[in-house]
Amino acid sequence: MEKIQNYIDGALVAPAKGSYIDNYDPSIGKVYSLIPDSDEKDVKKAVEAAKKAFPEWSTMRKDDRAQWILRLADKLEEKLEEFAVAESIDNGKPLWLSRSVDIPRAVSNLRFFATGIMHFPSEAHNMEGKAINYTLRDPVGIAGCISPWNLPLYLFTWKVAPALAAGCCVVSKPSEITPMTAYMLSKLCVEIGFPKGVFNIVHGYGYKAGSAIVSHPEIKAISFTGGTVTGKAIASTAAPMFKKLSLELGGKNPVVIFPDCNWEKMMKTTIDSSFSNQGEICLCGSRILIEKSIYNKFRDEFVAKVKALKVGPPMEEKSKLGAIVSKNHFEKVLSYIELAKDEGGTILCGGNAIKMTGDHSDGWYIEPTVIEGLPQDCRTNMEEIFGPVVTLQPFETEEQALELANATEYGLTSMLWTENLTRAHKMAIEFRSGIVWINCWLLRDLRTPFGGMKNSGVGREGGWEALRFFTEAKNVCIKL
Repeated sequence: MEKIQNYIDGALVAPAKGSYIDNYDPSIGKVYSLIPDSDEKDVKKAVEAAKKAFPEWSTMRKDDRAQWILRLADKLEEKLEEFAVAESIDNGKPLWLSRSVDIPRAVSNLRFFATGIMHFPSEAHNMEGKAINYTLRDPVGIAGCISPWNLPLYLFTWKVAPALAAGCCVVSKPSEITPMTAYMLSKLCVEIGFPKGVFNIVHGYGYKAGSAIVSHPEIKAISFTGGTVTGKAIASTAAPMFKKLSLELGGKNPVVIFPDCNWEKMMKTTIDSSFSNQGEICLCGSRILIEKSIYNKFRDEFVAKVKALKVGPPMEEKSKLGAIVSKNHFEKVLSYIELAKDEGGTILCGGNAIKMTGDHSDGWYIEPTVIEGLPQDCRTNMEEIFGPVVTLQPFETEEQALELANATEYGLTSMLWTENLTRAHKMAIEFRSGIVWINCWLLRDLRTPFGGMKNSGVGREGGWEALRFFTEAKNVCIKL
């Protein structure tokens, strides 16, 4: 059984205390590898390595830094299939999804920020006849990057790439639930001779290794993606230390559907936005709001199509949904389905765990589930479930649709289906979310800001926003 190792100061090393955590393959419900149970001692070593490497890395020519990151991207692309298989085993998602989305996007993240830093603009302001001001952007120092389990390498590189490109040294922690591809990436770093100490990966629990990263005084910026409760805990530690914070947190995203939509395109995309990655994407639409005049038509067709979705082992090409990532999360999702029943909801399809056969008989699988008849303010409609569960609600007017869409404490993304241009622009302004998708879903331009409002987070990632986060602005004023 493979023992994953930390990556500190350019080398693969065992955790300081020699302790390990079981790593499960969710498709079979069994341990298949071991993860370092790292703590503050491992983080301290990583910080020391990063501190030593920072002077050279932060002053290196931007295009030289970019070449290192591009070299890593090229090597990752060479091994795309190997990484895709590993991601699906570790996470439970279908192989076709890892192959077509997760790993290609990780490659794109590395390439985008590697090249983006070479075009990152500075500003100058002329005070006519008095002075000239110009702005420098210096790397903030050592950055702590903590990523989640749902899109493991995709979101890991989404944080690490801009930090490295900006000239920061990084101490990172992938989720202890899905650590394998980050470990494999560290092997690629060793293979290409990535500069020692610049990029460090410490594996382990959030309450140990993660907390040690957040609280370490030498780490000046924290980028975290995960649950809102954990985000609050991170902020309570980091804010009094005046660390820069970027927190991408939970979502309870509405999908608003009007009769004038492109019906076929809407239906296909709404299936995807509800159940892709087993519904384990913070951007999934979990509350579907349908104008009353088309509610029955939508419900009947949607439920029929959802019933036809195949849930199966990740390596089977016909599997539309794979396994739930962990036993704890599997039980959490099922508990919300029971809660929905208690709150008066009607299960239109799904609602059950699936018992596979053969080697997968102990895996964690749940039917895609559609629920109607719930009041807006019930827990099922207000709390993030993060699984293959959606609710349906009718509305009569644009005003009611907006009221329902904005009713939760979250504000990550909203989706709107209409061919009415005036309505689209008007409602886009009124949605209280950081992202609004009109007649599409998960269409991402890496140059655009990414993040949420309300309890969905603080700050923005993506494009110049990410590079600004990992740098400090310095104004230089020269008197004429």
